[in-house]
Amino acid sequence: MLMGEYNYAIDEKGRLNFPARFREQMGQVFVITRWMDNCLVAFPESEWQLICEKLQGKSLVKTREIQRFLFAMATEVTPDKQGRVLISPSLRTHAGLQKDVTIIGVGKHAEIWDTAAWQKKQAGFGSEQLEAAMEELEL
Repeated sequence: MLMGEYNYAIDEKGRLNFPARFREQMGQVFVITRWMDNCLVAFPESEWQLICEKLQGKSLVKTREIQRFLFAMATEVTPDKQGRVLISPSLRTHAGLQKDVTIIGVGKHAEIWDTAAWQKKQAGFGSEQLEAAMEELEL
């Protein structure tokens, strides 16, 4: 289970250090693509395959926009010896990644955020909203 929040700086070449704990759970190769809320998402290969299979098992009419959104910028990445992954220019642009980056664990995947955007997102989600969502999910 991926959890926790980690802050890093992305370098001028687009390399981003990925948390060692996450790398251990994600495996040698994982997939990074764009995600909702203008962030990026990193999936272990096994989880990515499940998503692909789910989408391919549905009507193309219902899934084509989702497939375009996820697959067009999807990239397989392998961390280098220092634990860094290369984030493509198009993915960096989508998420507004320039320097300060926050990586959060969200169960079976990780999200990659511009730190300022992540802080703004957190500030906008109040305790009343959280309480209502948890109640609806019976947590």
